[in-house]
Amino acid sequence: MGSGLLLRVRGLLQAPGLRWGQCLRAFSQRGDGLLLRQLFEAKSCTYTYLLGDRLLGEALLIDPVLETASRDARLVQELGLRLLYAVNTHCHADHVTGSGILRSMVPGCLSVISRLSGAKADILLEEGDILPFGRFNLETRASPGHTDGCLTFVLSDHSAAFTGDALLIRGCGRTDFQQGCAKTLYHSVHEKIFTLPGDCLIYPAHDYQGHTVSTVEEERTLNPRLTLSCEDFIKVMDNLNLPKPQQIDVAVPANMRCGIQDPLS
Repeated sequence: MGSGLLLRVRGLLQAPGLRWGQCLRAFSQRGDGLLLRQLFEAKSCTYTYLLGDRLLGEALLIDPVLETASRDARLVQELGLRLLYAVNTHCHADHVTGSGILRSMVPGCLSVISRLSGAKADILLEEGDILPFGRFNLETRASPGHTDGCLTFVLSDHSAAFTGDALLIRGCGRTDFQQGCAKTLYHSVHEKIFTLPGDCLIYPAHDYQGHTVSTVEEERTLNPRLTLSCEDFIKVMDNLNLPKPQQIDVAVPANMRCGIQDPLS
């Protein structure tokens, strides 16, 4: 199935205009039946997101991790949901995706990644593709710069965006390997994410400081890197001098195969 077959608690309380009751719904279930669970994998500090329609029982996972795939599949089953997709925001360098094992464990589950990633998957997404689950859907926005194949997924009502490594809370993904380009990342964030409503919730793929969620307005005004000019942003990103990700030599080749040993048929 290709993209052409698709329809083309501390930190949270700081989000402008959010009350405590709204915060709980953002993490559990909204009044319209949209379920959101934020799950964590400690070794790579990765967030996996379970999104589901409680009325129709359909769900998807964003950025599953190999080591916690069984946990995620068990939660889906416990909640009485049917897992349609195991979605990747990009080809990860710091962990092996759980998409491959999930499509084996869960009948009917399809792996998903960007066509521009060059990786294998059941569904290869492009800019503007829609990923439906129950009565809800995610809009695909290409947000390259960390890698060529980075995607941001936006709920159709623009209430939340799942930004992968492109935009982190008060930070962003590095640009010194895997086709990284600081200029491209700067324009991706400003044109594809910062154009969303200010109260749109930002859910990143990682956090290393204990934050769980931000908003577009917070990152537009408080992100120390992305409030810089493009020229200054490039200088900062070109001089981070970060160590090589520990799992990159294993993770990238595995993730090009959707996290499984044998290529997809």
